[in-house]
Amino acid sequence: MKLQFLGAAKQVTGSMYLLELEDGYKILIDCGTDMEREIDYETPYENSSFFPFDASLINLVVLTHAHIDHSGNIPMLYREGYEGQVLCTPPTAELAELLLMDSASLHLRRLRAAQGESRKKHKQMDRLLKRGDMYLQKDVENSLDNFVTLNFNKKFVVHPGLEITFIPAGHLLGAAHIYFSIKEGDEIKTLGFSGDIGRKNYPLHIDPAILPPCDYLVCETTYGNRIHEDKVPPMDAMEQIIRETCIDLPGRLIIPAFSVGRTQAVLFTLNRLIEERNFPAIRVFTDSPMGRSSTKIYAKYLSYLNPEARGFQKEYDELFDFDNLVFLQTEKESSAIKNYHQPCIIISSSGMISGGRVEKHIADNISNTHCTILLIGYAADGTLGRELLSGADTIKVRDREYKVNAQIRKIDVFSGHADQIGLLDFVKTQDPVKNKVMFLTHGEEESMLTFTEEVNKLGFENVILPTKNETFVL
Repeated sequence: MKLQFLGAAKQVTGSMYLLELEDGYKILIDCGTDMEREIDYETPYENSSFFPFDASLINLVVLTHAHIDHSGNIPMLYREGYEGQVLCTPPTAELAELLLMDSASLHLRRLRAAQGESRKKHKQMDRLLKRGDMYLQKDVENSLDNFVTLNFNKKFVVHPGLEITFIPAGHLLGAAHIYFSIKEGDEIKTLGFSGDIGRKNYPLHIDPAILPPCDYLVCETTYGNRIHEDKVPPMDAMEQIIRETCIDLPGRLIIPAFSVGRTQAVLFTLNRLIEERNFPAIRVFTDSPMGRSSTKIYAKYLSYLNPEARGFQKEYDELFDFDNLVFLQTEKESSAIKNYHQPCIIISSSGMISGGRVEKHIADNISNTHCTILLIGYAADGTLGRELLSGADTIKVRDREYKVNAQIRKIDVFSGHADQIGLLDFVKTQDPVKNKVMFLTHGEEESMLTFTEEVNKLGFENVILPTKNETFVL
């Protein structure tokens, strides 16, 4: 069989791997958006496929989890002729629907902006769509009809000699490691994909489970050279910051947070503070329609959450709903928060402050000395989040300059990725003797090189950092 690395090769986004069996059966593992790819609207379009393969010849897609850098190009796959199924866990199917529909809405806005007032609007939009990475709601709907869900830890035969098992990865609700058992002749070969590995003792999410020993392992390395800084539990970290910001001053706390996963972890932590530590019920505004929808999905799939969350639900009935929690829906409701003058917490997307309603909250409060902006995750270069963390005295939000008077703070207790220690714990469960090759992906090259050194110390000698489109015979 052959394994080709089509994305997340020496970079973090765009996860996509093509596995071809001896009989020609082709499986695509993930089909994610490359966040680093720039779309050229000016160069004349050449009528070629977006993918480096014929989509109609793919037999199966297996999805590790819902994040767009893993699922975002699935609608493109169907538009180019794929007719098969997408296998994933039930929560992944529902979260993917939310995220893909949101992407389609974003694409429509970008397309309208790019086409301007052209008299040939329909032809122009069709030309832009064909550049790839751009799809509309109808494309998402076509793909969702073919999602088929499987539960964790259940072996599933999808093709003669091919068995697939989804194993909890802990990174997001429903996130999975993928374990393949493949019979070729009289030999059984095993292949594992880590997906994105979660961290232990994370709010709501289950701990990443052990992947059975593999002949070949594809392992992510997002934090391959980093160790999480904060050692205190999320409740302790949040309690201290809220006391300093909303009680001692009193002021307002703005938390930029991704709508899926991070928002739910913060809301659950706030609820625990109120119920278990008699914390004051400070007004909390959650300003993200998608955040509300994904919170409902988290509440629906209680059995996929960790024992701590299930126990809390049993004792207090609600994971996320508490006194003084307000979910905002409309832009008008969002804008009205600036007229609320009592201590409050505002949770809004996006987490890196790169678009979304949170930009308006930042603009309204960045010059307020009684405001704290709390970054709870990674902020990429070029985002407002990274500017604030770098200590900028002024920032530009939506073409207007603002002086930074607010307190800027960062904690990483809500990071959904395992750090170097967590990644090594995952690798340590593998057998260096049985493992023939370990492929490192989903990380910057510097991170991969550091992690390679650590893995070598564990006895894994054949560690490879694939380049994009590189193919290996297994």
